[in-house]
Amino acid sequence: MSLFKARDWWSTALGEKEEFDQGCLCVADVDNSGSGQDKITVGSYMGYLRIFNPHPVKPGDGMQAEDLLLEVQLRDPILQVEVGKFVSGTELLHLAVLHCRKLCVYAVSGTLGNVEHGNQYHIKLMYEHNLQRTACNMTYGPFGGVKGRDLICIQSMDGMLMLFEQESYAFGRFLPGFLLPGPLTYSSRTDSFITVSSGQQVESYKYQVLAFATDADERQETEQQKMSSGKRLVMDWVLNIGEQALDICVVSFNQTSSVFVLGERNFFCLKDNGQIRFMKKLDCSPSCFLPYCSVSEGTINTLVGNHNNMLHVYQDVTLKWATQLPHVPVAVKVGNLQDLKGVIVTLSDSGHLQCSYLGTDPSLFQAPKVESREINYEELDREMKELQKIIKESTKTQDILPKSEKGYDDLRIMAEVSPDLDVVSQAIDSEVRAEAVPSVTVKITLQSRLAVQKTKLSICVQPPLALTHDQFIFDDIESGRSKAVALSVFLKGNCPPAELEGNAVASYSTPTDLNPEGIPRVAQCKFRLPLRLICFPAQPSKTANHKLTIDTNKPPVSLVNLFPDFADQSDEDQVNVLGFQFLTGSRITLLASKTSQRYRIQSEQLEDLWLITKELTFRLQEHFKKENSKDFTCTFSGSVPLQEYFELIDCHFELRLNAEKFEELLSERAIQFRAIERRLLTRFKDKTPAPLQHLDTLLEGTYRQGWEESVDAAISHLLRTCLSKSSKEQALTLTNQLSIPKDTSRLKKHITLLCDRLAKGGRLCLSTDTNIQQTMVMPGGCTPIPESDLEERTGVQDSTTTFTNHRHFTKQKSKTDFPQGALEEAEKP
Repeated sequence: MSLFKARDWWSTALGEKEEFDQGCLCVADVDNSGSGQDKITVGSYMGYLRIFNPHPVKPGDGMQAEDLLLEVQLRDPILQVEVGKFVSGTELLHLAVLHCRKLCVYAVSGTLGNVEHGNQYHIKLMYEHNLQRTACNMTYGPFGGVKGRDLICIQSMDGMLMLFEQESYAFGRFLPGFLLPGPLTYSSRTDSFITVSSGQQVESYKYQVLAFATDADERQETEQQKMSSGKRLVMDWVLNIGEQALDICVVSFNQTSSVFVLGERNFFCLKDNGQIRFMKKLDCSPSCFLPYCSVSEGTINTLVGNHNNMLHVYQDVTLKWATQLPHVPVAVKVGNLQDLKGVIVTLSDSGHLQCSYLGTDPSLFQAPKVESREINYEELDREMKELQKIIKESTKTQDILPKSEKGYDDLRIMAEVSPDLDVVSQAIDSEVRAEAVPSVTVKITLQSRLAVQKTKLSICVQPPLALTHDQFIFDDIESGRSKAVALSVFLKGNCPPAELEGNAVASYSTPTDLNPEGIPRVAQCKFRLPLRLICFPAQPSKTANHKLTIDTNKPPVSLVNLFPDFADQSDEDQVNVLGFQFLTGSRITLLASKTSQRYRIQSEQLEDLWLITKELTFRLQEHFKKENSKDFTCTFSGSVPLQEYFELIDCHFELRLNAEKFEELLSERAIQFRAIERRLLTRFKDKTPAPLQHLDTLLEGTYRQGWEESVDAAISHLLRTCLSKSSKEQALTLTNQLSIPKDTSRLKKHITLLCDRLAKGGRLCLSTDTNIQQTMVMPGGCTPIPESDLEERTGVQDSTTTFTNHRHFTKQKSKTDFPQGALEEAEKP
């Protein structure tokens, strides 16, 4: 830190609630007085143009009325002000003002006053150019080596350089590979424009190359432009600096020039051919800079302002001086004011304009003597132990955000699901091919403890479930008041959802004295939808291709008690067996063993087992929780059905490829759309599985989403972080772009490796206390693959030889739990 402060020579505050930026400050003899004294020109985003000529009686005085030469409000925001020879036929200086859609050039002149009010200044519009594109910044200079005049180059927000030969428009060229505009400057020695692209590259373009390149009236080249005689726009040189640039400037001395670039962490000095002369790493985040020639031979001084209210003076890479400013400067200039050379002019984003110089003031403050006291080492040791204990406890927590105590939330959100289905279904635009699609009403209540504002309520459910309303916006909610809304949930897609949970999230702001706009906060709650929303009771099925057995450590519970909404209380046959039928047509059977603590779920399709299995375990946990049983557990002792799961993945992947081929066919033969649709529907009817056989879903692009590549990227991230076993895996880099793979072999390998790591005790946690994988023996599993196969090898083996099922030995009693006639016996009266 600096021990010195900038000596305030003159300062003022500009307007109220106005904003300023880098290009809003210019110091030059704008009125052509010939006295060698500069004037300060300031433009603001509010459209105010001010010109100052400070004349303090003594250093540190504020602005006097006569210091303000001119103040005028223009209609448009001012992006940048520059002074140069912008008018043809004269070499007098004129003022160029850049607006968003306009470039104006003014002549500033003064009239000698005859009364005590002093001289009168005014501006006269010499010419203006209406811009076809939104401007970002501009630069000027003797483009092409012209003598006695300056031309102007404006960079638009979409990457076009528009060149103006004073009163006339010359041409426009688009920069190649443009994304976002960067700082722009002109080097007269090399006659080239230098900018910094969004790719963190310093790029140089010769003026002659711009002049002879293909015209850029339109962004995209047409065939006529490609066949014209124009040349392609190429760079003179390019340099990657590895960070975004805040400003760029060219300094010429001794028949040489240097390009200075201010980055986010460094500032660079380049030769005019793009080679690095030197660079300096900055300790603080910079806000602006100004290079200028040094009095020493062969060196350059640079003023660098930062966000710590400091102004550093560097001679090449050596820090020569550091001074404290009363504000964060966004622009800095050096000028000659009232016969005082080298005055530093700084401007903040809020309009604090200050003229200062470097120096020191003697400090008369003396620190008082401190009474000495003896040190109690025992008390210090006790305090140190208490602090270490607090630090140790705080490092154990895994929470990112602190948990708020109950009863102290500013806004509480509660969800209430109706116990009965809607009498009149609210389902709209449902794709389910059933006679009736039910819906259920959910009531969301917001209760405010304090006054909140900008409240927005969002409700989401798992697709293919849908809502009649998913967003609500409220006005300010007063303290102690509540708001309630009602909506309906129904099944829209023709397939079962992955879960029956919904989430309601409310975002709001709580105003404070320091922040009247409010501090953003979020409240949320979850709700569970009834199973009757997606399925209804049906007769149990006697045949099933896929079966799943759940073991418990408690006596079996009657299915009538577990599923009262699906069972008939008077029918004793449903104590051990229940049938469910999804609205999509699939049927699932649930059996409870009479002699053991087991339950079986069976269906014709593997994907239909999950939802009933999850509902069964949830209702069992709730049942034993009501009986105050805390040691209830559910286990699965069978083998993981990876092979059947992989068959579903292959089927889904094949449908994606068919969907892409089908879309290409539609784009080529759009006129024959309906005929092609009927033919393809007939062609894929027998080959497509039941849950995925609807062509309308395929046409909507469901199978074009990146499921395979997204899951593969997520699993790969787990395998190289919390589930990694070596530093080699952690060093693997993943691609940042997702693209459709050639096949599913890589995904299936990663899924197998994930299951194997979890079976061996891996945990999805990065905590230091739990990152050591514990040895666990889990029945069932999958064939592990070598650790080095985390990344693809050149020779990929066939997936049918990689994934094999293992046999697992179980008790002999399990063979008689569900005999072949168990279902028939359960159906007998």
